[in-house]
Amino acid sequence: MARVPHPSPFPFSFQDPGYHRGLCHGGCRLWAATGAASAGTISGTLYRDPDSAVARWVQANPNDSRTTVIRNRVASQPASRWFASFNVSTIRSEVSAYVGAANAAGQIPVLTLYGITNRDCGGASSGGAPDLTQYQTWINGAAQGLGGQTAVVVLEPDSIALLTCLSSTEIAARNQALRTATQTLKAANPNAKVYLDAGHSAWNSAADQASRLAAAGVAAADGFYTNVSNFNGTSAESAYGRSIISALNGQGITGKRQVIDTSRNGGASGDWCGDDNTDRRIGQYPTTNTGDANIDGYLWVKPPGEADGCRYAAGSFQPDLAYSLASSAPDPSTSPSVTPSTASPSPSTSASPSTSPSTSPSASGSPSTGGSCTATFRTTSSWQGGFQGEVIVAAGSGTPNGWVVTWTLASGQSITQVWGGVLSVSGSTVTVRNAAWNGTLPAGGSAQFGLIGSGSSGAPVLTCAKV
Repeated sequence: MARVPHPSPFPFSFQDPGYHRGLCHGGCRLWAATGAASAGTISGTLYRDPDSAVARWVQANPNDSRTTVIRNRVASQPASRWFASFNVSTIRSEVSAYVGAANAAGQIPVLTLYGITNRDCGGASSGGAPDLTQYQTWINGAAQGLGGQTAVVVLEPDSIALLTCLSSTEIAARNQALRTATQTLKAANPNAKVYLDAGHSAWNSAADQASRLAAAGVAAADGFYTNVSNFNGTSAESAYGRSIISALNGQGITGKRQVIDTSRNGGASGDWCGDDNTDRRIGQYPTTNTGDANIDGYLWVKPPGEADGCRYAAGSFQPDLAYSLASSAPDPSTSPSVTPSTASPSPSTSASPSTSPSTSPSASGSPSTGGSCTATFRTTSSWQGGFQGEVIVAAGSGTPNGWVVTWTLASGQSITQVWGGVLSVSGSTVTVRNAAWNGTLPAGGSAQFGLIGSGSSGAPVLTCAKV
């Protein structure tokens, strides 16, 4: 299961774009991604919604000690508007108002359509259309509100990567619904850029995800998106995207590109829920200027500060979360281009322990050398009877054919799950080999994998070797 995306619960209403001036009492500077793209297929300025939840909070709380940071580093940036309430009678007007405001500002709106039947497999973001026939009616309304200018549509997070609750018949029906939705949106506005769900780099393999995308009609879309509501580093996501593109090319589906959600991937991964983990940061500021021909945009799909549903209500804006994400991030007024993160992948929600773990990560284990790479372990969280950790593999002179990390389990330890690598255990010896998408590293490059274990976390001595 992916990092679960959550809709905003707020009833949105369009206000005049001049509303944003209310954010700037005190002389703040608003920064958004501007300029022509140096790569990808989208060029222009992404739309900053003056009626977002964070903008309304800043407007209402001018004297809060957190306001300056949240205003300058979160509210100043463009983020996606989620359309997640299933209301056939209003979806067209809701989309039209939002897109119209962006068009009037000469900017590119980003919309997340989140209404598929059996959404989130009944998890924290459950809901959506009662059936796929009504879903198509809802999509028709959204399509009619798109206008004719460039718009970015993030279509149905988790709808392709998360299929565990569906039968084979239901999967086929969902794939057909997504194909039809994509075609409907593109027919209504040929300038719309539509992207389908590809999960994230620590979930399904690139080959599996490419096959899923093909079945769901990615041939009619502009590409796919990854890392929505997740914390995986940009380098891991872009490598994963390249592998998906290669796999799609092998199926005769060419010309597809990736967008990456960078709203929360500038710090640690840790356990799945962002509500409780403070070792996180906003990542790359939103832009279409990616410098990568495979990537159309670094987007803030999950608005920073909106909760995941484990401590606060899913989708509710929480200023302490926004402040935690933004407080140690570069100020966009002085650092408009943020170096992409290399944060490690996070696990699925199904791997989250039932008891509340500690979220204060600590380094454990010293780097160990084998061949031409090094591996460093740290504990990212722990709880009674278990722990979660991450291993950073540093390539040294490079790993042209892959890498392998080994260590010996302490008494009472076991490893129950690994993501970002392939696990094997023989007696007390643990071996993790690279995944298909992160084995070949350039000189000085790095990769990461995460793990869940039982017993005490300890401080393993790791051996890394290239293969």
